[in-house]
Amino acid sequence: MKKKHIHFIGIGGSGMYPLAQILHSRGFYLTGSDNNETETLQAVRDMGIPVYLGQRAENIEGADLIVHTAAIMADNPELIAAKASGVPVLERSELLGIVTSWFDNAICVAGTHGKTTTTSMITQIIYTAGIDLSAFIGGKLPCIHGSGRYGSSDIMTCEACEFVDTFLKLYPDIAVLLNIDADHLDYFGTVDNIIASFHKFAARTTKAVIYNGSDGNTCRAMDGISGKERITFGNTSDCDYYPTDIRHVSGMETHFHLMHHNTDLGEIVLHVAGEHNVLNATAAAAAAMYVGVSFENVAKGLSEFRGAGRRFEKKGEVNGITLVDDYAHHPTELTATLKAAMAMPFRKVWAVFQPFTFSRTAMLLDEFAQALSIPDCTILTDIMGSREKNTYNIFSRQLGEKIPGAIWFPQDESNPETTDTRKYENFKQVCQYVCDHASAGDLVITLGCGDVNKVNKMILQELQKRYEM
Repeated sequence: MKKKHIHFIGIGGSGMYPLAQILHSRGFYLTGSDNNETETLQAVRDMGIPVYLGQRAENIEGADLIVHTAAIMADNPELIAAKASGVPVLERSELLGIVTSWFDNAICVAGTHGKTTTTSMITQIIYTAGIDLSAFIGGKLPCIHGSGRYGSSDIMTCEACEFVDTFLKLYPDIAVLLNIDADHLDYFGTVDNIIASFHKFAARTTKAVIYNGSDGNTCRAMDGISGKERITFGNTSDCDYYPTDIRHVSGMETHFHLMHHNTDLGEIVLHVAGEHNVLNATAAAAAAMYVGVSFENVAKGLSEFRGAGRRFEKKGEVNGITLVDDYAHHPTELTATLKAAMAMPFRKVWAVFQPFTFSRTAMLLDEFAQALSIPDCTILTDIMGSREKNTYNIFSRQLGEKIPGAIWFPQDESNPETTDTRKYENFKQVCQYVCDHASAGDLVITLGCGDVNKVNKMILQELQKRYEM
């Protein structure tokens, strides 16, 4: 029998790669295309999946189903050809929804912050416990060799993103609600609308909602939710699960005891930084124990977790300068990450931040400035517009002027459209400045959900050239 042929437009995206891993493992024949050469694209090729660089109408030939990301613009020639072909066309989140429906215990993790880390923690726990689970994660997790996995059990872990209500296309059996904060206001408009959307997501859940009882917005989203088990986690003893005796043993190691209904289940050792990760681990433990994992296996899995890709990920150390990369792109995330960094025994903390989307930068400008005032030195790249045009007339300069001592390398404000060449020059300027001024004992952390990780790689290579020859 001929394998069903699925073609992915934008197969290198963080939401497409795990789907490709799942469907490839299930036996579908996949092809894909993308516009930019990346490590992820090479990982797709290494799976034996043909990839076209550049998006053209002929790439879809022979496909039985065509999938595209939300970032693909309506005038994309491959998408135009797909819609004219008569072949079924799905947006990525629609296909992910279908995949979650295959499982009796789909654990879908939602929240403004911490989704990737918490989904990764749950996956690590269940995988370490010897359960053959499936997984969809927005970052790479070493133990599953990527971002996606297809297993034989009825358990799936799935990162559930609220952007443009995509998580309402999923079929969660167990929902984990981490927190609700002001984000994606270009779509939602108000925090009340975000809360209403999370309420709909919780209502879709069939078995249980595990939610942050210490977060007011999350509790509001749970108002009126019935017909399923309600389990809380949080910072205080009025929650079903909560941490006590939190001790920071070293920069990247934290110990705490996990409590359940005032019973001490035992000690957990984490090897990821920050108290926010204690709460993420508490949520992960509650979810894993709900599907039958023992506390002993929860503790074992969390002790082996060293973070997901681009979540305070150490990239190297040269001449005493430590390089870390992190996905934080919202003021709340930046605050948690930078406070954790400043608590570590480094001489100086350098934050290299790439603002992502003009709307978020403009709407949360003061909040960004406050968060980016935490480190010793802040350096800003150009804003990455992604799917947006700069109708807000916002530039890195306006943010930099609000941060004491900040340095920025802005684009030409008279011509706000960023080309690949100009982005490379911008990144090169940032790289040179950091390499000229950072010293032994310093931490340099690149931050953002765009491609600022390329700056991290450039800095690492430049430092190696200067000091390791």
